[in-house]
Amino acid sequence: MTWARVGLFAAALLAAIPASAESCSNDWLCIEGVERHGGVDLVATNLQPWPLTLSLRVEDSDFEAVPGDEVTLSLGGHESRTVIVLTPGPATRREQYRFSYDWTVGRRDAVHDDSALYRLPHADRESYPLLQGYGSRFSHTGPEEYTIDFDMPEGTPVHAARAGTVVRTRFHNDRACWDPACGRYANFIVILHNDGTTGEYYHLQRDGVLVSPGEAVVPGQHIGYSGNTGRSTMPHLHFGVYRAAAWGKTRSVPVRFSTRGGVVEKPVAGTRYRHP
Repeated sequence: MTWARVGLFAAALLAAIPASAESCSNDWLCIEGVERHGGVDLVATNLQPWPLTLSLRVEDSDFEAVPGDEVTLSLGGHESRTVIVLTPGPATRREQYRFSYDWTVGRRDAVHDDSALYRLPHADRESYPLLQGYGSRFSHTGPEEYTIDFDMPEGTPVHAARAGTVVRTRFHNDRACWDPACGRYANFIVILHNDGTTGEYYHLQRDGVLVSPGEAVVPGQHIGYSGNTGRSTMPHLHFGVYRAAAWGKTRSVPVRFSTRGGVVEKPVAGTRYRHP
């Protein structure tokens, strides 16, 4: 949560915006409260060259919020936009307001290119049984319905399933457990596709990332090594394609894979698939 204070008089418009009126999420996103005519514009700035989806909520305020107290929208690369306008009304008494926000990479309105065929995310000569396929009951339900777990030993080369731009990586963790809090220990690669969706590769081994943010990758490129980090009970590779959702969440979308046996639209647990 972030607190900010609004000046009581119009003269406050001439003063510098107080530090408490700005909140930044590392080098990704900043929310700034800009005082205007007794009210406040909450301005979001995307600090990165790729799209982000932002959710912003105003709380504990007597101001009238337009278009509402809570907004979710997508910002283009380096875009700056007023997200919520706080306007004083007849009942406005308190000088303070509070806001919270979260974000994720990609566009909420992304439309997946269903003509795209994905490679299997491993070397051409290899195949690995699926621990979980689409809709597997153990953990591939809800937002994770259209994701896949490959039974890969630690250190197995991971290859890009589709072309795109690397936008996020994490590689320094070496911890795994099944507690939900362990999710933050996952090493991963997130690749932005040209349709605004992201291909995401999770549970990589420590120092098992071979690409960097901003790097363009091609299908089949060796990008990392599988591992057992984050919320995990055994070594494996979790792969999914996602569309951004509200409050830093994502939702998986179904994709098709090119295999030796033809196009696979619904990968099934226990099956081994091979490259054509």
